Amino acid sequence: MKWTLFRFGSRVAAIGLAVTVLAGCATVPETGRTQFNIMSPGEEMQLGLTSFEQLKKETPVSKNAAANAMLQRVGKRIAAVAPLPNAQWEFILFESKEVNAFCLPGGKVGVYTGILPVTKDEGGLAAVIGHEVAHAVARHGGERMTHAMASGLAGQALQSGLQGSKYEAATMLAYGAVSKVGFELPYSRAHESEADYMGLIYMARAGYDPQQAVAFWQRFAAFNRQQGGSQGLSFLRTHPVDEKRIADLQAAMPKAKAQYKPAP
Repeated sequence: MKWTLFRFGSRVAAIGLAVTVLAGCATVPETGRTQFNIMSPGEEMQLGLTSFEQLKKETPVSKNAAANAMLQRVGKRIAAVAPLPNAQWEFILFESKEVNAFCLPGGKVGVYTGILPVTKDEGGLAAVIGHEVAHAVARHGGERMTHAMASGLAGQALQSGLQGSKYEAATMLAYGAVSKVGFELPYSRAHESEADYMGLIYMARAGYDPQQAVAFWQRFAAFNRQQGGSQGLSFLRTHPVDEKRIADLQAAMPKAKAQYKPAP
């Protein structure tokens, strides 16, 4: 009787899992990749909005009028060709030496002034904005949160099964390492590569020469070398190595060029 109930419960759990997986499946625009994301667009957008408002309180906004005007021009042009329903696009230039930019779910884009010497001009900035906007369109944030939850539940189940065993500590340590190197880091690199490709397409549609993306990443690679930064072991990096992402962009250039029409 107990075994029958166990098998019935297992079937119910399996059906529930299958329904959840099917409900959470979506297709990424431009690439056609199927992703598993149980976060709703509304939930993602609210998280992005809350985080961005907090960041604006903690980080000074740049008063550089020319740079702000350029960011708004580029942002609006790329947002106009990016398929993100109900997006609340906002482009803010933060005063910081950090050479970086980001996009939170829902269309909240932040650019640090430290990256402007590397973007150099409007075309270089378009490469950065296209990449960041692509993260929002592809809903990478919700996808990462979904997989983090799944990984956490798997770890809890494993630990529960090993509780009290002399192998518990060693096994959980190994699980953490395998999860990070074998799952989380490759997933992060896949998202970055996908955003590179999608961003290339968006900047081309917006009327920016997609070849400028290659030029930007070449400058960024040179900047990394000047700073003494090491590419390190590729399987331990969250981003593709500079040489690979440049090669991938060059390989995708024919598709981007086909959608490129210079803006008036």
